[in-house]
Amino acid sequence: MAKILIAYYSRKGENYVNGSIKNLAKGNTEIVAEFIQKAVGGDLFEIDTVKNYPVNYTECTNVAKIEIQQKARPELKKYLPSVEVYDKIFLGYPIWWSVPPMAVSTFLEHYDFSGKKIIPFATHEGSGLGGSISYLKKICPNAEILNGVAIHGANAKNSETEVSNWAKKF
Repeated sequence: MAKILIAYYSRKGENYVNGSIKNLAKGNTEIVAEFIQKAVGGDLFEIDTVKNYPVNYTECTNVAKIEIQQKARPELKKYLPSVEVYDKIFLGYPIWWSVPPMAVSTFLEHYDFSGKKIIPFATHEGSGLGGSISYLKKICPNAEILNGVAIHGANAKNSETEVSNWAKKF
């Protein structure tokens, strides 16, 4: 049986939801990651930065934009000892300026994903997967990037059936 990892970055707190700012106790991507784990099992790993992003949503998006422009690699709080034991990696993130947050790049560049299957899932407020698939292919050229799913963030709490059906295909 394949060993599964569900690694994700998620933003709690102020988020853009259907045209307004709302304070979320749990980030949308984390909700989706938990649905995947419930559907297919696997180990859950939260990608988290040492330095917190601004609480204010607009300030956070400004920092995210600068990080993307500078190709920043924010330091992470923790790492897995290895990804060697995993056959499939579900990789989750919100779409920030068309790509995953730079913390996801820090995570991906820390390991060798050669020959691994990476299955992306993203939360968004209108951009779908954005340019994240081509971005992941550049960061992990020796991994197999499979078909991802994009979940509208405002609908994350109600996406369990959709997410479960999608995750079980892999």
